[in-house]
Amino acid sequence: MVKCGDEAVEVWLRADPEAFFLTDHYRGYGAVLVRLGVVGADTLRDVVVESWRRIAPRKLLDENVARAARTLP
Repeated sequence: MVKCGDEAVEVWLRADPEAFFLTDHYRGYGAVLVRLGVVGADTLRDVVVESWRRIAPRKLLDENVARAARTLP
């Protein structure tokens, strides 16, 4: 289960219905379930990073942005 917000749930479900799905329990929760054996590695990384950004404290977000800026070529 990945918390991604109501809008993103619909996007992920339409983008790859084989990899992303919902059960009644998670409807309206702003989360999507992921079939790990089906989803591609890049897509999984994208959805996990998006989820982390939604719930991470501001300080961690800022540190992550700063670290990424230092590693750019």
